[in-house]
This record gives sequence, structure tokens and C-alpha cells, in this order.
Amino acid sequence: MGDKDLVAQQEARDAVESAHIAWQKLSAFDQAKVDAICDAMSAAALREAGRLGTLAHEETGFGRPEDKREKNRFAAEDVWNHFRKLKTVGVVADHGDVVEIASPRGVVAAIIPSTNPTSTAIFKIIIAIKSRNSVVLSPHPSAARCIAETTRVMREAAIANGLPAEAIWCLETSSIEGTEALMRHKHTAVILATGGIGLVRAAYSSGKPAFGVGPGNVPVYIDSSADIKKAVADILTGTCFDNGTICASEQSVVVDRSVAEAVRAEFAAQGGHFLDRASADAVGKILLTPQRTLNAAIVGKSAAHIAELAGISIPQGVRCLLADCDGVGRDHPWSIEKLSPTLAFFVVDGAEQAAARCREILQFGGMGHTAGMHSSDRAAAIRFGELMPASRIVINSPTTHGAIGLSTGLPPSMTLGCGSWGGNVTSDNVSPVHLIDIKRVAFETKPVNRPAAMPAPARAESPKPGRNISRDSIATLVDSFLREKLASAPAAAAPPPAPEPKPVPPAPAPVAESPVRTIIHELRPTQAESKPRVAVDFVSEADVRTALDKGEKIFINSKTLITPAARDLGEEKDVFARV
Repeated sequence: MGDKDLVAQQEARDAVESAHIAWQKLSAFDQAKVDAICDAMSAAALREAGRLGTLAHEETGFGRPEDKREKNRFAAEDVWNHFRKLKTVGVVADHGDVVEIASPRGVVAAIIPSTNPTSTAIFKIIIAIKSRNSVVLSPHPSAARCIAETTRVMREAAIANGLPAEAIWCLETSSIEGTEALMRHKHTAVILATGGIGLVRAAYSSGKPAFGVGPGNVPVYIDSSADIKKAVADILTGTCFDNGTICASEQSVVVDRSVAEAVRAEFAAQGGHFLDRASADAVGKILLTPQRTLNAAIVGKSAAHIAELAGISIPQGVRCLLADCDGVGRDHPWSIEKLSPTLAFFVVDGAEQAAARCREILQFGGMGHTAGMHSSDRAAAIRFGELMPASRIVINSPTTHGAIGLSTGLPPSMTLGCGSWGGNVTSDNVSPVHLIDIKRVAFETKPVNRPAAMPAPARAESPKPGRNISRDSIATLVDSFLREKLASAPAAAAPPPAPEPKPVPPAPAPVAESPVRTIIHELRPTQAESKPRVAVDFVSEADVRTALDKGEKIFINSKTLITPAARDLGEEKDVFARV
């Protein structure tokens, strides 16, 4: 391992240790102080949006300075305004029986790409501090200077408003080894990884919670009901914005055959240029490397620059190159994610073929990311969304702007999850919410231990109807009890002699009934008390408890529906009687 790698690893370790100490202070801040710091950082980044955009373009060679300024503005202003009122400190929700309390995670490892370096840095710093986490940025080597300058601008504004200085770090020595040391450090709490597939996989294999971002390769479908002029304008706006460096930008256009010629004409009218077969093949050869991967030399470049690299001539003022494509995969270079103003063009017959082609494009290199559709049929748009293996389906808007939440109601974000389709932990637009742990204080709503019943007064208790005890057994028990009581009772004093009664006509002597038989007679239910034994249709736990309280049986048969709780309690207490 070289000296630079060793230096990078040590710098990453030192940065995380310092950021962890700063986080312990930051985590105690109240909501007002956190928001004041974020206000200051947002204002500082907004003031410098143009200069930082120019720095990013000059250092990386990607995109357009004016578009990078707009991305910086979006990250500093739109993102912050959207989340400004979000509660991230203390009790954030009270549902009565459950109270939710926000808890920060710790040190955030923020991996920053070269395609959107300054805007992603602004975004990740704001959402980290808003959620009371410290953050260590690991910049892409080809964008290290502009990322460091962005960090400095925001860090100075934050420190002036009370943030511990070590709560925001940007690594000065960029290397894979340094980034890995950052992600694997014991005090790193969560990773925000924006970059290539290899980097995202490294983040997920680090052993730490990670929010990774997969590739885009966005298809967009124009159906027969679409407003063709607006659809074409939106697609060109999206794919040409910053020369296609946002991963949600349109990469392929899928068009219903019934409107294909009208769509071609509209593209030509708005600055799109369809290449002939020979020119398309020439461009195709420079889209890929010999290893069949995307050629970095065309990423973020203009249509004119790409045509020049391919050795072809195109008219002046062309905004975007288009090529008819008859397949998807390694042998069809136009079908890959190109991150430039270049579009593959597919013609299909109907919605079913369109959905199948769009799925094929996503499966080749954009699973879970974004798809688009232009249609005036809301039901058709929703049906299209149901069929897409994508986290965002943008309707009647540039997918570039719609997916990040600039032109749609999605949460504004520069980090777009691709869900399980793309091997990501979330399908959301990542926000401060994802950097907070929620503690839930839960109050009892269904008592487990019920109060014990009050003891009954001590008395001879008649058996309750419905219990499975024979009457002969009861008679035997009562006879035995009375014999014992009579044997132990003292002899009563003889009563005084009664006066001799007057003679009366003789009457039949009543048959004496023993005390035991009298009791048994009293225990037998009267005719009025007898009830027909009819099986009930349904038994709940409440029904069983009512029967227990009344000392009654519940009559059931094979068709009676009994809840599990009712069956457990009823069988335990012997409440059921089959009829």
C-alpha cells in the first residue's frame, strides 16, 4: 500500500473520531438552534451557487455551469425550504397511546460523486445537520477541490452560528482505501453512498447501515394520447439538463407507432437530431469502452462534442442525438445509461409492448430507479406505474426534474433510492427522515394481567346450571355433609309440653322428605328455567367471559366459528357444550 493510501486511511480515522466527539455536542442542541445553523448554511450555499457550479464544471469537465448553478440552488433552497419545518428534535409525534421521539444516528459518511459534486455535497450536509448528525465527506478524486470549497463555505457559516467545528469534515486525501476506512470505522453510524455500482456495493458490505443509489437508464413512454409537443419539450429538457449528468435523466424514448412520425417531426423541430444507421453506429462505438462499459469520455458532454469524438457531422444547434434502436443489451450500445444528451428511440404497438420494452431497458441497467410516461389518460399512467420495476414513475414532466422533486410532489433530494429492485435498502427519495432513529414510547392499551375477582361470601353454593356434574354425585356430597353436621351438633333442650290439641278428624299423614332430597329438589331447574340447547353461530372471547360470569354453558356444533382466544379460554374453563 502506498504512502497516499496510508495517509488517507489515517485522515479518515481522525476525521470520524473528531466528528463523533462533535456529534455528542450537536445531539444535545434544541430544534431552534439546529434550524438556525441550517438556515445559515443554506443562505451561504445559495449565495455561492453560481461560483461553485463554475468550479465544478471547470474541475470535472462535466455538464454546463448554468445548470450546475441551478442544481446548487435546488439543493440549498428547495431542499431546505421543504424540510425547514420538519421536527427532528425531541417528541416528533404524539398519537396518544404511542409517542415518537427523534434520536440522531451519529457520524454520517457521505460519499460524493463527480457528476453532481457541489449540489450533492450541499444536500448531504444540510440533511445531516438538520437531523443532528455530524458528517464526513469523501469526495470523488476528480472533483475534490470543488467539493472541499463547498464544504468550507457551509462549514464557516455553520460555525458562526454555533456548530462545533468538527461536525463537518471533508477528506483532503481521496482514495478508495480512505473511503473504505471511513465507511468501516466503528463510530460511523450510517453511509450515504452516491457513485458507481462498485462503491455502492462496498457501502452495503461495510457492515454499516447504508443508503446507496443505483444507476438510472431511464425509459420514457409516449402513448397515443400524449400532448406530443410538450412531451418532446420535456424529454429534451430532461436529457439535456447539465448534459444528462443526473441519473434520473431520460436515456430511451419508447413511442406508440400511431404517433411515431409526429414525435420524430417534433424532436427535429425542437433541436433533436436523428442519426442515420452509419452515424449511429459510429457514435455507438464511442459510447462504450472495449470492456462494454460506459465510456467516461462522453459523460456530461454536449451533443456536438460527442459527434466530434465519433467523427460525424451534425447540423449547428443540435441539442440531442437520437438513434433508432431495435434491441436492448450489450450488443446495443444505445440502450445503456449514457449520462449525456443521447437518446435511443424505440417504436412499439400499444401499451403492452411499451411496458415490456421499458421493463427490458430497466432490467439492463436501471432497476428500481425511474421511468417516465407522457399521457392524458390518468388510468393508463397508473397502470403503467404498476408494471414498472421502478421507484419513481414521472408523468408528463421531465424525469430529471420530476424524480428529484423539483417539478413533482416527491420529496426534494439528490439521493434517490432504488429499492430492492436495485439492491438498495429504500425506494424513497432520501431525506433527513432517513438519518433519524425513532424511539416509540408505547402505553398499554390491552391489559394482559386482569384484576383478580373479589372473593365470594362464605356460604353453601348451589352448583351452577350447565356444569358437567351428575346429580347423584351432588346428592351423595350433600348427604355426607349433612350427616357430619348433624353428628357434631349438641343435643337441643327438650321443648315444654304443648297443650293437648282438640280432637280433629284424621288426615293422611304427609310423607317426610329428608333434608338431602329437599336440597336436590331445589337444585333441579324448573320448567321455566329450562332453555332449548341451540348451537350459536359465532363465539368471541367476550362471549366466553360473559358465560363465565353468568355460570352458563355456550352450546356449539361443528359449524360454530370460534376465535382462537375464545377457544383457548372456553376449553380451559369448560364452557362449551356440543349439541
